[in-house]
This record gives sequence, C-alpha cells and structure tokens, in this order.
Amino acid sequence: MVGVAGVAAAVAVPATAVVLPDGRARAVVTVADLVWDDLAECESDGDWRADTGNGYFGGLQIWPPTWEESGGLRFADRPDRASRRQQTAVAEEILRMQGWEAWPVCAREIGMIGEE
Repeated sequence: MVGVAGVAAAVAVPATAVVLPDGRARAVVTVADLVWDDLAECESDGDWRADTGNGYFGGLQIWPPTWEESGGLRFADRPDRASRRQQTAVAEEILRMQGWEAWPVCAREIGMIGEE
C-alpha cells in the first residue's frame, strides 16, 4: 500500500486559481478520476447509484446532511440520484472541508491515509 506522500503527485490534477468574491485567489487542486473510482469501488463496489439502505448514498457513500452541506442539492436531492461527475464535484468540496477522513476505511485502503 502506498502512503499519502507517495501518491500525492499521482492523484492530483494541476491546481487552478479561483478568485473568491472578496477578490482573494485560492488554488484548487482536484483529485484524479482514478482515485474517485478506486474509492467508489471500495465504498459501493463502484455503483454510483448505490442505495443500500445504510443511510449513505451513491458511489462514494455520502451521508445526506454532508451532501447538503457540501452543495450537492444543486445537482440532486441525494447522491445516488446525481451523476458520477456531480458526485465527485461534491466529493471535492467534502475533501476540502473534512479531508480523506470523510472516508476513513476506504481512503486508508486505497492509500490516501497513511497507516496508523
């Protein structure tokens, strides 16, 4: 298994600058699609429409309150009703707010969180 430091360059897409309403600029780094696919494979067997009855939805098994807090309602009322691309867009915001700990088991399994 590769630790966070070993995969950072391979999983990040080059940063782009975003100008915030107050005029400040912020770099935005997006995660490569293959990382989201690996995470979804672990979380939901890669089923982006997953609704297993466990209270989490979509390929990345996002909890509805987190979906809402992260802007997901602009796409759909629940993650499993949004496209893969929409789910990963929201996941980028979740990652920004919570880090990889939002997916503690699977992020560790795919090497995005180091071993304890």
